[in-house]
Amino acid sequence: MTELNATIAKVTARIIERSAPGRRRYLDLMDREADRHTSRPALGCSNLAHGYAAAEGDKAAIAAGRSPHLAIVTAYNDMLSAHQPYARYPEAMKIYAREAGATAQVAGGVPAMCDGVTQGQDGMELSLFSRDAIALGTAVAMSHAMFDGMALLGICDKIVPGLMIGALRFGHLPAIFVPSGPMPSGLANKDKQKVRQLYAEGKATRDDLLASESASYHSPGTCTFFGTANSNQMMMEMMGLHMPGAAFVQPNTPLRSQLTRAAVHRLSRIGRNSGDYRPMGRVVDEKAIVNACVGLLATGGSTNHAIHLPAMARAAGIHLDWQDIDELSSVVPLIARIYPNGSGDVNHFHAAGGMGWVVRELLDAGLAHGDILTVDEGGMGAYACEPYLRDEVLTWRPTPIASGDEAMLRPAWAPFQPDGGMRLVQGNLGRATFKTSAVDEARWTIEAPARVFDCQEDVQAAFAAGELERDVVVVVRFQGPRANGMPELHKLTPPLGVLQDRGFKVALVTDGRMSGASGKVPAAIHVTPEALAHGIDGGGPLARVQDGDVIRLCGHDGTLTVLAELDSRQPAVRPAEHAGVGRELFAMMRHAADGAEQGASAMLALAGL
Repeated sequence: MTELNATIAKVTARIIERSAPGRRRYLDLMDREADRHTSRPALGCSNLAHGYAAAEGDKAAIAAGRSPHLAIVTAYNDMLSAHQPYARYPEAMKIYAREAGATAQVAGGVPAMCDGVTQGQDGMELSLFSRDAIALGTAVAMSHAMFDGMALLGICDKIVPGLMIGALRFGHLPAIFVPSGPMPSGLANKDKQKVRQLYAEGKATRDDLLASESASYHSPGTCTFFGTANSNQMMMEMMGLHMPGAAFVQPNTPLRSQLTRAAVHRLSRIGRNSGDYRPMGRVVDEKAIVNACVGLLATGGSTNHAIHLPAMARAAGIHLDWQDIDELSSVVPLIARIYPNGSGDVNHFHAAGGMGWVVRELLDAGLAHGDILTVDEGGMGAYACEPYLRDEVLTWRPTPIASGDEAMLRPAWAPFQPDGGMRLVQGNLGRATFKTSAVDEARWTIEAPARVFDCQEDVQAAFAAGELERDVVVVVRFQGPRANGMPELHKLTPPLGVLQDRGFKVALVTDGRMSGASGKVPAAIHVTPEALAHGIDGGGPLARVQDGDVIRLCGHDGTLTVLAELDSRQPAVRPAEHAGVGRELFAMMRHAADGAEQGASAMLALAGL
């Protein structure tokens, strides 16, 4: 086995040491839960009768308690293209369970909102906190103490992190994530991006834009760009929580069905009484979290995971911070370019070698932990293979040695970039994330006067009025978790891209989010402390920045500074909180949320995790 890279080893050791008290408390709790809640016959007769009253054909097996009983927690709805295929999963999974001598029930459903639908709309202010709601829904589903394992059906942006956080509180049980796969490729992403910019300039009609978007997002399956949803799937492979190679097989295909079948069969074999016990709380350890970070960096994945990974880690008693991710980024090479970092989408990535190729390269280069516990008996080595059907039987084969497309996948010894391109930038404006892998290196350093806004709609208005036709650092503040729920600010991407294409030096600085689809404009996002970091106490330095202040953002030396004296200034007054589309119901989450680097979660903060 290749020796582990020294920096990977150092960061892992630091996380283990820092996390020791919290991790011990978590594992002790899981041990106690395993002793208390893994015997259905211990339930009262009325409890048990309620639990299987509608389980036609499976009542006797569930009541006997001698065979595994599996929980299906589903994020199905048919508005999300990625989740629409889940409609038929539960009935099929019950059949697969019976094949393995087990039983299964839908333990519960969790909400699943689509950031693509809410992008730029008021509902986006619920998006990040939907992750907490999903975690709570998962806990409700699993609270019945009826089950021996968890099949988690979810794919998209906040849904996998939410399922993960909730399921980890039942980490004495094994768990497998069951994806549905990406939709077939539609309109080329570069063509879609071009129409968006033309629309921003008034050179394309709404009908033109809608036709372009509909040709891009056109059928069941995950959106094909490498945003948060597909980054989720990559990380589940890197953590050993999928069946190997399950991430990017398309929906409604024989191979996809057989991977789902294999997941149910495998879950039935790794429970506490199986002789091969693989509880989720042991699978998701410090090394698995580091593997997820490494995969994110190596593939140029979504910056949203700078928030989700610390939150998921906390749910397992592990303390991860942005310095850890920054140091990992310094030694993990960028070996994949998937749109928006490249021209091809996840289908092209999968065809070129996909996750099996990435895992093998990282293991062979000593950049990932090969000794973690995974849901597959073959360990991480099994994830360096690709699934296929041989005479209609699911099997796996080694991934080809050569990349199928060197414009998309390159070996670790000849990468696109020597580092992972997710930098910590910091200075007198706080700490932030800068995804350098998405930006031309010539634009990694921007120093220009600020133009300050309190919402993205005002940026669009200023662009339309020609007020941003210059070198400019656009500051959009009061977009953090406490201020308005930390929405993604994708309305900014087309106009800022247009300004950059016109030859201006442009950057974005915000306490909001941009995600994996942030594109080519330099951006310091998730600025912490946020402008409203301490409620009525005035908040972070962003609240004191004024138009004309010169801001320097540099991805080379990791700086984010304003060349002005801020302490003597009064902070700006935040905009009034808005009601409507349910935002008022999330007031508790906004007021209790902690910082982006801690995971921006009210639930975890209030739980003391």
